[in-house]
Amino acid sequence: MFDIHRRKSRTIKVGCVEVGGDAQISVQSMTNTKTADVDATAKQILALEDAGCEIVRVAVPDEGSARAIKDIKKKIAIPVIADIHFDHRLALISAEAGADGLRINPGNIGSMEKVRAVSDCARFHGIPIRIGVNAGSLDTDLTDKHGGATPAAMVESALRQIDMLESIGFMDIKVSLKASDVPRTVSAYRMLASKTDVPLHLGITEAGGLFPGLVKSSLGIGMLLAEGIGDTFRVSLTRDPVEEIRAGYEILKALGIRRRGPEIVSCPTCGRCGIDLIGLAENVEKALLGSRLNLKIAIMGCVVNGPGEAKEADIGVAGGDGVGILFKKGKVVKKIPQELLFETLLAEIKNMENYQA
Repeated sequence: MFDIHRRKSRTIKVGCVEVGGDAQISVQSMTNTKTADVDATAKQILALEDAGCEIVRVAVPDEGSARAIKDIKKKIAIPVIADIHFDHRLALISAEAGADGLRINPGNIGSMEKVRAVSDCARFHGIPIRIGVNAGSLDTDLTDKHGGATPAAMVESALRQIDMLESIGFMDIKVSLKASDVPRTVSAYRMLASKTDVPLHLGITEAGGLFPGLVKSSLGIGMLLAEGIGDTFRVSLTRDPVEEIRAGYEILKALGIRRRGPEIVSCPTCGRCGIDLIGLAENVEKALLGSRLNLKIAIMGCVVNGPGEAKEADIGVAGGDGVGILFKKGKVVKKIPQELLFETLLAEIKNMENYQA
């Protein structure tokens, strides 16, 4: 288990969710629907809620998207952050429509006058602002000064915007510093963490599809969380956003920070494996997506080493030659026909879930 000493940050509230301070590290995602399509967006957010999403961001490219937030919020339970680029007026409309937070990009939001208008509106509605620094959209004076979109340039951009907001008395701030590569992102967060007490939103932007996205995000976010840096985060994947939430909780679980739902362990298979272990493991994962049961479940490929290797698991199955076994805490409970492994395991887990409930 990691001995994590979390960085001290101020606390803000995004709707009903506290971020920073002693609040638990929250898991976020972003919709990929057209925000103006209220039904489609609300449907996707509800799926994210079921997966454990605690804060959701929606793109606001136009006035119709901003105004749609009012109707979206009627259908969902979690806080909504409006993602604003270029046109500060969309932030004002989004706040009026009931957004629980605003995300602005210092590289394209505009002048001090526009920033003041946004912060005044946010203060009036009692909502925070996330300063979202992206390596790809830094002010040109910063890239010229630092010789490119370096970590130092990203940090200076964030500090400039923090100073701008705090100078006009706006303190409900959180910050993200995102690049598409791990070293630059991690360096920027490490640098900023010692210079301010604002809560930090972690992420690797444009991380890619399933495999590159998972690897980059797990390394980058995981390293920072293990160092005590980070108050909330999003795993960015070119996938169904529900997958981002699954990945997010796996990162927290692997670090021993938070658990939501069962932990599933399975062997990598070898020549002794006589069942479709990959299919079995995937089916169990899908069946338990919405479960909050605090269990360790083992799915093993053979009866030779299965129970012993998974002795720390609460429950599990191991395939054999025509007959598999069900085991609990490393001890064999019963033999079952191999083709009934999935339904037997699931039924036993459901019984445990009902008992805990």
